[in-house]
Amino acid sequence: MKLALYGLGSRATAYYLQELNKQYNLKKGGYSTCPLWMYNTNFDTINPLLPNVSKPLDVIVAKDLQEITALQPDKIIVPNITLHETIDRVASATAIIHPLPLTLAKIKQHQVAKIVLIGSLHSMNATYLRSFFKENGIAVVLPTAKEMELIDTARKAIYAYTETEELVQDYQAILKKYAAKHIVVIACTELSILKPQGVRTIADMADLQILNAVQTII
Repeated sequence: MKLALYGLGSRATAYYLQELNKQYNLKKGGYSTCPLWMYNTNFDTINPLLPNVSKPLDVIVAKDLQEITALQPDKIIVPNITLHETIDRVASATAIIHPLPLTLAKIKQHQVAKIVLIGSLHSMNATYLRSFFKENGIAVVLPTAKEMELIDTARKAIYAYTETEELVQDYQAILKKYAAKHIVVIACTELSILKPQGVRTIADMADLQILNAVQTII
């Protein structure tokens, strides 16, 4: 099995590389690292177009994915949750390790019909994620408006490597509060990077992609 990583934002991509190597090493042992191809695009051409879908974004992503698929990978992992809405528009889903069906399967393991969604301010308010869960019988609860603003502030700071200990603690406190009573779904890679550890009721889309990738290539 051949795995390709679509290199995007530097911190998110570095996180995926780190976790892919970590999870692969846990399976294989020794000094093993995850075998993959990496296609590093210029994220500065994509980031200004996010989070909304658009024809210019379609063109860039379609071209990148065409070049990646020319390598004939069996699976492609994309370290940006928001970008999957565009990928759904321009590419076949057969090779993409898509976070949404993986997350739905994880939720169903918990046998619940309601989740708390944590992501960027756009992702929490937009219809893309919420519609997917609603269509599959899962109700979506959002944090308060004040909490969503703090979460998005944390996301931006993590992206820019400017997060403070206090901001991270406040962000993690929100997740822990909701995770005490609900399944919490993290739908943003930057927020995955500094999530609380060891909380079994957190379903992290990034981690689910990474685990699936490793299971696929072993």
